[in-house]
This record gives sequence, C-alpha cells and structure tokens, in this order.
Amino acid sequence: MYYPYLRAKQYELKALREFSAEHSEQKIITPILEPVKQQPNALILAIDEMMHNRLKFALILNPKDGDFKHPTVHFDAWYQHDKLMTNKEDWIPAFLYSKSNAHEISSMIDKYELEHVMIIFRTCIDIDDEDAWEILNNESVEYIVNSFGSTISRRLRSQLKETGKQIIRLDDCFKPRVRNADYAYNEDELFSEEPFFYADEGKLDGYSDYTTLPSEYIEGGMLPYALVIHLSYKKNEEQLYVHHFVSDSNETNSDIRGKFREAARKVVLFYKEKDKTAAVCEIIAKAENPDGYPGLGYLKKLSVKNHLELILSL
Repeated sequence: MYYPYLRAKQYELKALREFSAEHSEQKIITPILEPVKQQPNALILAIDEMMHNRLKFALILNPKDGDFKHPTVHFDAWYQHDKLMTNKEDWIPAFLYSKSNAHEISSMIDKYELEHVMIIFRTCIDIDDEDAWEILNNESVEYIVNSFGSTISRRLRSQLKETGKQIIRLDDCFKPRVRNADYAYNEDELFSEEPFFYADEGKLDGYSDYTTLPSEYIEGGMLPYALVIHLSYKKNEEQLYVHHFVSDSNETNSDIRGKFREAARKVVLFYKEKDKTAAVCEIIAKAENPDGYPGLGYLKKLSVKNHLELILSL
C-alpha cells in the first residue's frame, strides 16, 4: 500500500480529483492530505469527489503548515462536513504527533469517537516517549506512519510490531535545489526502492513519501529563471528514479512558454523508448504546440499524477 503525503494546495488537489475519477475504486493508493489553507472550498470539493470515486484518503486534522502555522488557527472544516462525519469508513482521520500535542490528539479521538486513526511522525519516534506509546496503543489507532531515516533500530521495529498496528515508512525521497537551474547538474537521480522492498525486506504494511515534491511546505513564488519538469519513472526492476527536465534559456525569467518547450522537448526524447503514463503523454502532446504551455501549477499537477499512475502500474 502506498500513502503519498501531499499538502492540500490547489494543484495537488486537482491531481487527486483527476486521479480518483480516472482510477475509481483502486485499493493501492491512499493519499495523506495536510490542509494548508483556512479557506476550505477547494479541499471540500476534492473530498467530495474522492469520496464519490471511492478513493480512500487520510485527512490530517491538526495541520501545522501554511495558515495553520499560527497556533491560534485551527482546522475545523472537517467536523462541519456532513459526509466526513457520517461516512467514517470512507476516510482515515490522521494526526501529526509532537510531544506537546499528545493530550490534544487523545482528546479529539475521544470527543469525536474517531476510529481507524492514523498517527504520523514526520521525525522518527522517540522510543522513550511514553506519551507517544500511550497514543499508539490506543485501540482506536490503526496506522502508524513513521520517518525512520536511513535505518530502523531493532528495538523500535520490535516495539512497533507489538502494537499490532499497520506500520508505514515515510521517506523524504525528493532532493530539492535552491535554484531550479541547479537540477541540470544531476538530471537523473535515485528516488526510491521502497515499492519493491517495503513488504518483504522491510516487513512493513505500507510506504509513504512526498511524491516528486519537496517535504518542506513552500508558498508559490515568482516566475522562475529555469523551468523544470520532475518526472519519476521505473529505471530497473528494483529502483524508481526521478528525471529533471530543465529548460536551457535560463538567463532571465522572461519567455516562460519558450522555457516550457525546451523542457518538454527533452521529455519527448527521454520517453521515446519508455513506457508512458497518461500524464507524460499529456506533456508530450503539449510539447510542440505553440500554445501548449499549461502553467507552472498545471505542470506540478501532471508531475504528481505521473507519480501516482507510475506507482499504480507497479
């Protein structure tokens, strides 16, 4: 099982809406969504469509990024949404754990009678944190998502298995650069081996990552000097790689359409002999169209969709 961790921004939500419509009722991918905007309209629309298309998802009820970085701003749209409150089997209530909010998580589980709960550790569980283990052993908790880092200690692995919960590994696979142009120095990078080894070698119930996006939350910025299209692909029988298709005319931030054509033509050449997802085919179709540039957000949507389609194909 794959649990992609996505922020509930406009184009991430559009990627999930389209994916759910095109692959309704698949049981392989369960996205984890962290809200970042206090205004919930786009998120509610995506939730309605995902539920309609039977795409199960986890929704973080105590988000910490975007508008919710401010301690006085709380995410309350979820318990005002009738479908979420009456169809609790169709989604997973999730919480970001920190020692300071342990009591809050327990209180919300009890107050709203939540079941099949997911607890997420974006840094590795402190094996000596008694508050964490008290929550993880709560009978209402079913999923534990943990950022193990490069190794998993035997003691931690054993203790997690003793909980009887589903254990999911969270990895930060995408390596961001300060400048987009810097992706050209290492165009082809190892992304992950977890899809091939998480169950047998890792003895895990699932794996998670941030797709082809940085793990750190970033607000939208100005037009870039270099345009990059990030596409994951299966390089061999044991590894996924991500290829960065970088524009060439990167001296100024003008002519964004031209930059797109430069990057997209590289996609055409790269995938000439490779299997293509529907998202890759859409980029290729736009590559030679003078009016084909769809916008930076749209390209991010296609990058996310490509990754979900790739994982589903595996």
